[in-house]
Amino acid sequence: MKPRYAALVRIGLGPALVFLAAGWAAASGGGGEGGGLGAGLALEWGIPFVGILLSIALFPLVAPRFWHHHFGKVSAFWALTLAVPFVFQYRGEGLYEIIHIYLADYIPFIILLWALYTVAGGILVTGSLSGSPVVNLVMLLIGTAIASWVGTTGAAMLLIRPFLRANAWRKRRTYQAVFFIFLICNVGGSLTPLGDPPLFLGFLHGVPFFWTFKLIAPMLMVSGILLAVFFALDTYHYRREEGSPPAADGSRLKIEGLHNLVFLLGIVGGVLMSGLVHLGEVKILGVHRPVADLVRDALLVAMGILSLRTTKRSLRERNEFTWFPIIEVAYLFAGIFVTMIPVLAILKAGTEGHLGFIIASVKEPLHYFWITGGLSSFLDNAPTYLVFLNTALGNFSPGVPERQAIMDLIQNNQIYLEAIAAGAVFMGANTYIGNAPNFMVRSIAEESGVEMPSFFGYILKYSLVFLVPTFVLVTLVFFL
Repeated sequence: MKPRYAALVRIGLGPALVFLAAGWAAASGGGGEGGGLGAGLALEWGIPFVGILLSIALFPLVAPRFWHHHFGKVSAFWALTLAVPFVFQYRGEGLYEIIHIYLADYIPFIILLWALYTVAGGILVTGSLSGSPVVNLVMLLIGTAIASWVGTTGAAMLLIRPFLRANAWRKRRTYQAVFFIFLICNVGGSLTPLGDPPLFLGFLHGVPFFWTFKLIAPMLMVSGILLAVFFALDTYHYRREEGSPPAADGSRLKIEGLHNLVFLLGIVGGVLMSGLVHLGEVKILGVHRPVADLVRDALLVAMGILSLRTTKRSLRERNEFTWFPIIEVAYLFAGIFVTMIPVLAILKAGTEGHLGFIIASVKEPLHYFWITGGLSSFLDNAPTYLVFLNTALGNFSPGVPERQAIMDLIQNNQIYLEAIAAGAVFMGANTYIGNAPNFMVRSIAEESGVEMPSFFGYILKYSLVFLVPTFVLVTLVFFL
């Protein structure tokens, strides 16, 4: 098998095992449409989720060599720690939930990431980029501006390698990669449903496509503060660098592999199509899936394969393209998605679940902003967004059909939807797992020799220092 396709096969091995189990379930009469498991689930079912988060946080610190070679096994261990007793306890219904999260969430999620990663990896930016504070600021501005249109993953994968190459001569680079994650991997994706998964999920449930431009004021505030802080930090460290930038060789800025922009547009078009076109549904292993979503996924895989077939391998090598970052994300999130099933189910049970005290405490816009955002920092921000969107709909329009309730919410209590959307998107920057591009950028930066902070180091040294005060200010201005 050609190396260029080996990664795609490796990424698919985990879900393939789940499908084998699903075949057994279908043959034995298990499955169904899932039920209200959340109301009866004890909080102890969240232990595997906590376990995988602590593994991600601690193993790179205490056993880095072990983690580098066995992170996939660790992820599988925690996934099985949840899956085996969960299926034993709830049988067909429990297995259905596992199959459902793979078919409806994980597989589309990893296909989108793989396609964007593959296509963006075929675009090479060369030329004299000095890594000065002004150049770095401009690159962050560009990435933040385009993230809402090509997705946070697309913008991050387009710009992270040129950004790292421009600063390769500099000694202090950790904060640069962290602010790249803040701005391009998260905050920049807040203006359209193409930018970040929770906004796209809102679009699928009836939020108008351009409504998300209502977030432009808080988005500009957060971006402006972070860019200003970055520029001050970068200028301070730039003046204290012991080395000097490489002499300009007179080469002009050049972009190779531009034909990949066609495939990037194909990905964006495929994602948008799946939200606008209704082609009916099919039932796969007991799970109803929209045909439009299957067409989208096939189109995204085709865009990635076309990029591989039409882009010279030498270009990808010069772009320092490897499969490791996307494989790491695929393996770790395969475990994360499974282990968070009980936590999401408990949240979806609302006040009837064991986390009902959280749902019951959500009353004001600032509550929606912080609780949606806080949970989105550790859970998948798309379903978390949906949980609190439904909480708001239940509070303001009980019994009203969903799409009408959303329009009523926008017309009469729009600030609540703004708080939910802003919290889900902005606070994905709080941790490495808050949004998938965070992990990918961290992995690519480490491959390039940047010493990235640990899981807790990222939170303590950067999120709490730079993000939380900014979000407090956003709360005071917009959500009080």
